[in-house]
Amino acid sequence: MSVFAEIAGWGMFLPDKILSNHDLEKMVDTSDEWIRSRSGISERRVVAEGETTSAIATAAAREAISRAGIDPQEIDLIILATGTGDYPGIPATACLVQHQLGIKSCGAFDLAAACSGFVYGLVTATQFIQNGACRNVLVIGAETLTKILDWTDRTTCVLFGDGAGAMVVRATEKEGGLLSFVLGSDGSGAEHLYVPAGGSKTPTSHESVEQRQHYIKMNGKEVFKFASRILPRAFHQALDKAGIRPEEVDLLVPHQANTRIIDSARQNLAVPKDAIYVNVDRYGNTSAASIPVALCEAIEEGRLKPGSILAMVAFGAGLTWGSAIWRWQG
Repeated sequence: MSVFAEIAGWGMFLPDKILSNHDLEKMVDTSDEWIRSRSGISERRVVAEGETTSAIATAAAREAISRAGIDPQEIDLIILATGTGDYPGIPATACLVQHQLGIKSCGAFDLAAACSGFVYGLVTATQFIQNGACRNVLVIGAETLTKILDWTDRTTCVLFGDGAGAMVVRATEKEGGLLSFVLGSDGSGAEHLYVPAGGSKTPTSHESVEQRQHYIKMNGKEVFKFASRILPRAFHQALDKAGIRPEEVDLLVPHQANTRIIDSARQNLAVPKDAIYVNVDRYGNTSAASIPVALCEAIEEGRLKPGSILAMVAFGAGLTWGSAIWRWQG
């Protein structure tokens, strides 16, 4: 008997605080027109003081578990995609989420693939389901990126926001789920988007703090070129592996980084414009939370029916990319 993976529950959390482009005009040398023309972003969410990645991940997870109709104790594994954990690697923030959910014991680990993290996590969860090791895997993408932004750097601080999205991936006999995937990386471009200090290469010091090396640094031109190239390529590679034609895709959820990137890639995607889900204008780039938040909204809007073909494609720091083709079981 074949075992498939299905998305049985979904949930999201967005902070209450909204930071608009007009708010940013008062903080840094920028303008609403400048931000919109270069990113398509109008506003983004910002966590409250003291609000952590584990807290917003837990909130999204609770909603997903409730919608799946299972007890938290039935979760066998937690995979948390994040680059902004509560601590710098030790311990894993997924362990804190496990505790906050009241789960007595389950596997838990963080997955670091930047903006591609949720796709990596969903693919990984499916392997645990299909090999019989787990029945219920909780996959979360959560970020508090505003905590590592340099609010004097107008090229980066206007782009990012905070949020969390979660999915319960469950074993099922219903055919569908993951049809194909592509995961990739190119470490030669690592310094196009990174936080220079705080790791083993450049440990924290008075000098690193004074030089503002603990904030996100980005070579926007190179990231744009990479993303515009890799998004359609990864999408079509995954489609080819699944034997699906572009026009058969009912919903495409790309990483919500920048409308210019999505628009640039759109002409090479060969899918109807109304099949592409975009919400970056309201939330900015939430990195690993981007796709699960957008997917939650799309599901709630009724964009997926039993048998629908869902495509997800992401790109991010690393440089990394990931795409997945999923047949929605409903």
